[in-house]
Amino acid sequence: MKAYLLDPAVAQYVFAHTTAPDPLLDELAKETLSVTGDAAGMQISPDQGTFLTMITQLVAPQVVVEVGTFTGYSSVCIARGLSGGRLHCFDVSDEWTSIARRYWREAGVEDRVTLTLGPALETLAAFDQTVDLAFLDADKGNYPGYYELLMERLRPGGLIVADNTLRRGHVADPAHEEQTTVEIRQFNDLVMEDPRVTVLMLPVADGMTLIRKN
Repeated sequence: MKAYLLDPAVAQYVFAHTTAPDPLLDELAKETLSVTGDAAGMQISPDQGTFLTMITQLVAPQVVVEVGTFTGYSSVCIARGLSGGRLHCFDVSDEWTSIARRYWREAGVEDRVTLTLGPALETLAAFDQTVDLAFLDADKGNYPGYYELLMERLRPGGLIVADNTLRRGHVADPAHEEQTTVEIRQFNDLVMEDPRVTVLMLPVADGMTLIRKN
């Protein structure tokens, strides 16, 4: 778990009382660590995976967009929550998403997923469908651009879930000026000041913000 903001004992308690990932997701997490090394930290945590499956089931979307697929953990979790809808994944890495494609097949969700490779500011701009649910977990400096593209396509009542919005709590420290922290802090302020949305920031993992279009 990425329980940066919780006491370790509380984090373990939360983990013990959250539905655990199945063997396929465990295998994917282990392979991601083996293949990508330090970059494996980009993968969501097991509790986030359970959350994404559940939120997908609750929203019951027909069109879901994921910006930032990496090796596929989050996309497997989202696709498993679909009942007749489709997940559209946007990423730049053929190498890492090749792992995702294999696990989509193993999870039996390959027929629910479309992958588009290329810079998401360009590929998402060409996407012409109305979006019900979106998961944003890509390069943080471009979050504002991704957000606006998603908002233009999001139906009223639709939901964006943005990951890493607490940056281990550093966003709350004005003296912390590391670039990604500053970028996320600016994104958080942008969303909070947007009159088109209702916002709830959750202290899950590294921070997950729910953004509902009014």
